[in-house]
Amino acid sequence: MEDKKLEKRNTFSGRVKRYARVSGAVGGLAARLATSKYLGSNLDKAEHARELRDALGGLKGPLMKVAQIMSTVPDFLPQEYIEELGHLQNNAPAMGWLFVKRRMASELGRNWENKFKSFEHAAAAAASLGQVHRATSKSGQPLACKLQYPDMRSIVEADLGQLQIIFSVYRRFDKAIDPQEIHAEISSRLREELDYTREAAHIKLYQIMLSAEENVHIPEIFPELSTDRLLSMSWLDGENLLTAREDPQIKRNKIAQNLFRAWYVPFYSYGCIHGDPHLGNYSVRADGTINLLDFGCIRMFEASFVQGVLDLYNSLLKNDKDLAIKAYETWGFKNLTKDIIDVLNVWAGFIYAPLLQDKKRKIQEGDSKMYGAEVAAKVHKQLHQLGGVKPPREFVLMDRAAVGLGSVFTHLSAKVNWHRLFNELITDFDLKILEERQLNAVKHAKVPLKN
Repeated sequence: MEDKKLEKRNTFSGRVKRYARVSGAVGGLAARLATSKYLGSNLDKAEHARELRDALGGLKGPLMKVAQIMSTVPDFLPQEYIEELGHLQNNAPAMGWLFVKRRMASELGRNWENKFKSFEHAAAAAASLGQVHRATSKSGQPLACKLQYPDMRSIVEADLGQLQIIFSVYRRFDKAIDPQEIHAEISSRLREELDYTREAAHIKLYQIMLSAEENVHIPEIFPELSTDRLLSMSWLDGENLLTAREDPQIKRNKIAQNLFRAWYVPFYSYGCIHGDPHLGNYSVRADGTINLLDFGCIRMFEASFVQGVLDLYNSLLKNDKDLAIKAYETWGFKNLTKDIIDVLNVWAGFIYAPLLQDKKRKIQEGDSKMYGAEVAAKVHKQLHQLGGVKPPREFVLMDRAAVGLGSVFTHLSAKVNWHRLFNELITDFDLKILEERQLNAVKHAKVPLKN
């Protein structure tokens, strides 16, 4: 019975109902925003945010993924929505076994089960675009088989069109952030995430980039059991990071340092960022080392963008406003005024603060569990008053990675010398060396450079 319901959801009529459900929730958001206290009347934003989360949380597809992204860009939505959408992780309903069998047959052929020693019927995890099953290879290797939900390409395109409408409506009421480039970036990354052949290349890329990092583990790919919609890789045992919150301080600090290097060694050495630092995409081993589990949302940057990150750091370190302007313009910000730069530097000052102080400290001072929310609200309000900015698309995932990891470090209450961690990565930084490393790595991993 469950399989028939799932199959119906993926028929045209099922998708129409699904879109109607989302449109009602998001349309309600837009309508209530128009008459809210945010704009002059009264709205219980906390209650409405819960309604929106409930509407999106039971859905497969990109709108759930977008909600996750928006929850880690704190200057884009009011705080109440950030808090609720931040709960969206791997909680989409899974496909039942009969439906899984049909999907697997379409990927590996009618006798697909004979290619495995075992394949568990129930999904180990169900996310926004696909679900994971535990399996065992013929040779006895434990596997994680990531199977994409059916008809996801058409669903992604439909949802991206709907997202454009949502952004347009939101822009009428709040001009602080122009979401045009945010939509373009999200669209590109979501389309790439549907290509599991590309994700396999990303995994190979991370094996190359993190080959010297003993505290970060990357899965191995099984090409003979993979397609562009099925990705079979070695199973990596580990626990959800939230289980480490009660661990001794020394272990929590180690986990934080390992996560920092897992994300930023690729960026400062190869110009590459993992743009999706939510809890379902990594796990922690008993010894505090890290498993990276998902490689769909990967972004390659020009070396000049990385240089811009370092220029902004140095501008804050030396109080050099001309260097800050150079950094923002390198990233693609346009029509900057002195006032807008001052506001952008408030946010930059918050993000870079732990890197500027040569001492052990928490990533965020104070007791707030919402990383950056108060600063972001202040920045958002000031940008609105100044007429707003259009963040360049390259900025979206970089900002998201910083905020997402900051949130994780906040949950861990990690106390680390972030300044020294950072400076270890940027010592002897050289643009030409980065470009050479990047070209060699993507060549060996066979990753397209086009973003």
